Amino acid sequence: MKKTVLAVIFGAMTTFVALTASAVEPAQSEKQAESAMKFRQATLQLIRSNVGALGAMAKDKIPMDAQTIEKNAMRIEQLSLMMDDYFSVDTRKFDLNTDALPVIWQDYTDFQSKINNLTQAAGDLKVAAQQNDGDAFKGKIGALLKSCKGCHDTYKAE
Repeated sequence: MKKTVLAVIFGAMTTFVALTASAVEPAQSEKQAESAMKFRQATLQLIRSNVGALGAMAKDKIPMDAQTIEKNAMRIEQLSLMMDDYFSVDTRKFDLNTDALPVIWQDYTDFQSKINNLTQAAGDLKVAAQQNDGDAFKGKIGALLKSCKGCHDTYKAE
């Protein structure tokens, strides 16, 4: 009985922490909104810089290289873990120079699922590179690029 009660309490606490850790909060000032936007843009630029070589490999413009794939996939995975921190600040009420669409904060749960898809795709690609599974490289890179596109199609002004 005690174990069941403890399990229920632990489950409730875990759910509460998860929900509060990823709650959307409106920016309280233009300075806070600008800061969040700059961190978002910097994170996305770093992701873009690591996707470039992967895309070139997928298109056979440069040779597949397991070390580069692993390094870039690891970086993308780590950067994706930061995205929720910066996007959870709702900056809609401020006039910012950003391509982030307001719908991000209207359906933040879906946006978070897109971040999770990126994290998963990058992790899967990293594992394939660690295992030097050359047969899986193109498919895993494709999945990663698809996760980027899935988010951009809905949440980025182009």
